[in-house]
Amino acid sequence: MFTKTDQELEKMGAKITTREIQQQPDLWKEAFQNYTAKKSEIDSFLDKITSTYPNQKIRVIFTGAGTSAYVGDTLRPYLNRVGDTSHFVFESIPTTDIVSAPLDNLRSDDPTILVSFARSGNSPESVATVELAEKLIKNLYQITITCAPEGHLATKAENEDGNLLLLQPALSNDKGFAMTGSFSCMTLTAALIFDTSAEDKKTAWVDTMIKMGQEVISREDEIQAYADLDYDRITYLGSGSLSGLTREAQLKVLELTAGALTTIFDSSMGFRHGPKSYVNSKTVVFDFMSNDKYTRQYDVDILEEIKGDEICEKVVGVGTSDDNDFSGDNFFIKSGDKDLPELYQALPDVVFAQTFALMNSIKVNNTPDTPSASGTVNRVVKGVTIHDYE
Repeated sequence: MFTKTDQELEKMGAKITTREIQQQPDLWKEAFQNYTAKKSEIDSFLDKITSTYPNQKIRVIFTGAGTSAYVGDTLRPYLNRVGDTSHFVFESIPTTDIVSAPLDNLRSDDPTILVSFARSGNSPESVATVELAEKLIKNLYQITITCAPEGHLATKAENEDGNLLLLQPALSNDKGFAMTGSFSCMTLTAALIFDTSAEDKKTAWVDTMIKMGQEVISREDEIQAYADLDYDRITYLGSGSLSGLTREAQLKVLELTAGALTTIFDSSMGFRHGPKSYVNSKTVVFDFMSNDKYTRQYDVDILEEIKGDEICEKVVGVGTSDDNDFSGDNFFIKSGDKDLPELYQALPDVVFAQTFALMNSIKVNNTPDTPSASGTVNRVVKGVTIHDYE
């Protein structure tokens, strides 16, 4: 797909999505540069909040809808291990949960930083979540991470002192139906903000990520070989932040095939407890393998178990080679580093998943740029009624 001409891709209805997947390594470099340029402002914003509440932990709520919610799901596990947990408690709560049941998710007396992830910034739930938080939380601060400077959330944040606006690279505002660069750039930006584990290593980590992403794109023939197999079910597994990533990986298949292929996601450990019933002879299983040596054991265990069951079309480990590798088929990213933290490994991994979803869209004779022929699912959600909250 990535070596086809624009004219060839246009005929397939795939030009926009293909190029937006392909350009992500360049966008990551730009997102990192943007973070570096704003770092002093970001640090000052957070320092002011933590100094105001020296003896109280601050809720950091990552929120968004759909793919934007999965940004938070990917961030939360890793940041609760390496972030500044002396000051912050990291949570991931979709805007859809907050809007439908605000008192289940927002606490009036808890100082809170609401981190809104949004491609357009115009989704009704995203706008309503901010309004509810402002109404219900006494001490509210906001970080708005969005890709559209003209969107509602961005224009609102520009005029508010307690709202830090962090715009993503212009080309991350995907024009295609599926979120690709928007997801990976927003994830990277938030990771850089809240990962306090090793500031001096971030440049090297991002450089490695970029090389890995470029390698995945260059090896599309190998991904195509998986897409050419005989299956109608796809499973994504992972642990920690890579478990969060499985949600986004499976959603890309559902979106780009318009549900023609069924998908499931789970944690490597959780899959045995019922969801494994999904696997049959027409299933391919992918596990995003962790670089953490302890956690990786559980990823490899489930891979070996499913391989030994001999009941599925293919089972594949995805990630970086280490001392403990799956004995079966692996898509190892050779430019990877086994010491790269899982949150940064997630972004080259998602390029693999996006590429696989793109190929599946073509496989089922769909058009990736406009996959919902019925129009019942839209780039920016429609048909949402936001009820007044009293």
